[in-house]
Amino acid sequence: MLRAYTAAAIRAAEQPLLDAGRGAELMQRAAHGLAMGVGAVLRGRGRGVYGSHVALLIGSGNNGGDALFAGAWLASHGARTTALLTSARPHAQALAAFEKAGGRVQSAPGDSEAFCVSAARADVIVDGLLGTGGHGGLREPSASVVVRLCEITGGGSTAGGGRGPRRGAGTDAGSATPGGATAKPGPAVVACDLPSGVDATTGEVHRPVLAADLTVTFGAAKTGLLAAPGEQLRGEVDVVGLGLEGGLGEPDLLRLEPADLAALLPRPGAADQKYTRGVAGIVAGSAQYPGAALLAVAAASACGPGMVRYLGAPAVSAALHVRNPEAVCSEDAPDDVRVQAWLAGPGINGDDAQLVRARRALASGLPTAVDAGALELVGRAGTADQSHLVLTPHAGELAALLTRLGQETDRVDVEASPLQAARKAAALTGATVLLKGPTTFVSSPGGRTYAQGDGTPSLATAGSGDTLGGILVALLAMTAGREQSAGADPRDTLAETAALAAALHGRLGRDAAGAPLNAGMLAGRIPAVWAAMSGTGG
Repeated sequence: MLRAYTAAAIRAAEQPLLDAGRGAELMQRAAHGLAMGVGAVLRGRGRGVYGSHVALLIGSGNNGGDALFAGAWLASHGARTTALLTSARPHAQALAAFEKAGGRVQSAPGDSEAFCVSAARADVIVDGLLGTGGHGGLREPSASVVVRLCEITGGGSTAGGGRGPRRGAGTDAGSATPGGATAKPGPAVVACDLPSGVDATTGEVHRPVLAADLTVTFGAAKTGLLAAPGEQLRGEVDVVGLGLEGGLGEPDLLRLEPADLAALLPRPGAADQKYTRGVAGIVAGSAQYPGAALLAVAAASACGPGMVRYLGAPAVSAALHVRNPEAVCSEDAPDDVRVQAWLAGPGINGDDAQLVRARRALASGLPTAVDAGALELVGRAGTADQSHLVLTPHAGELAALLTRLGQETDRVDVEASPLQAARKAAALTGATVLLKGPTTFVSSPGGRTYAQGDGTPSLATAGSGDTLGGILVALLAMTAGREQSAGADPRDTLAETAALAAALHGRLGRDAAGAPLNAGMLAGRIPAVWAAMSGTGG
């Protein structure tokens, strides 16, 4: 499992080592790891360190020192290195080592344009401007330098918009220019600790930011590297250990990795039958939106629970039986049927009978995924016990929920700081919150938070959320009643299952060979993706 920590936790873990006089040792370890990261990027581009061109952006303090010491190592191994100092207070010992190794030094703002033009032709640009201790965005002259580099190289996130196209490490094919010539691939960007302008603790982005192909981070992964929107700007991540593990405490953010997913996927036992394998109950769809029910039921059934029960109108049930004849459909109330978990809300808008069923599902006390039209039934913590609920809003729905609960919020606010928004909603409602997006956040009111970055843009399509709801209710039903470790918070267990659902859903959009996907195709991909995740696929 990948664990990430706040900037404050990293600094607290470092402090005893600094107090013991080991600061220089830590910097050398960090610098060596950064140099190795640059070397790996160069090899991925078919180059070695010797004869390469590396341009370094250098800020003040330890981050700039790490980058200068790394530059010194690269220069001593045959790289042509140029450092642009953006502060009058660079790390003195690191600068001396860099110059002694043959590195060339320029200063901003006077040399900025010449540096940027040269850096655009480099093999690698190292971003050593702001580190974990940085607050807010870049100041001048660094900000203007990054804006100019983004303009020249075509990669980055500037004040005027989102991330531009990035030609990443390992690219060896040129692109056609208007004149018919072949352009040299642009420089790869390696960030020192984190891309400058990305908040280490929240993932918020303070533009301009030079989007990285690789981030070499020190001590432990930072929360901001796993949290949107910063995650979309950091490229691959390489963690260089500094011996901080014993002092880091509890992680701020978790991410399930392949081994975790394989261990968590439920497997039926030899003695199981349809009721013990889990019965998923679904209240979804209406005359206006029947497709939401079809997508949710198809996804739930594809996950292999013992049974899927659907409650709704006969017309929707008739359509369901064509696609999923195994589903058990009725017009019953949730109180009248036996299930282990509920999904309530997809496509029920405008259907009073479905809204009543959804309300009863939420009140059942069973694990319940709450989506779309049922989110309006969720109140503040304390009005009712909602610890068994998993809310699954997108950014707009979460903004509406927070506003209704007295926290004026709009979609832009949620998208700018989704981690904080998910945690706020979990605290306000006492429910687990799964916030859908480029990075899916799952926040438990018990305090545990997961960030799953498994999705692809192909999943941004109508009905994709209904598929996620079906996956989630199936997993909730199939894992209900499983033995928990001593002292485990049941709310954290719900969050873990929700993160598993997000990971499975995200992987449905992978390996599509560039072909377009619609939500109706996703359920058919579940068995193969499930097998691959569990380690039983071919």
